[in-house]
Amino acid sequence: MRRLPPNTIEILFELRRVNERTVRVVAIDPITRTEVVMVGDYKQGEAALKKLAARKLQYVLKKNLTEAEAARKKQ
Repeated sequence: MRRLPPNTIEILFELRRVNERTVRVVAIDPITRTEVVMVGDYKQGEAALKKLAARKLQYVLKKNLTEAEAARKKQ
């Protein structure tokens, strides 16, 4: 699988304010349809919350890829 530079990968974000201090952030990879959800303090700012959600999404995508490769090797 060819990896793309991080700035060319599309990530969809949804930010929803839960209460006076909390924001629910959803990051979605539209290609694999992988979705992660996190909750953060709205005072961190939108850019910081998106960055954290993107890092979590990258972690999950990498983990899923590693697990798929390990399962393929077992066969």
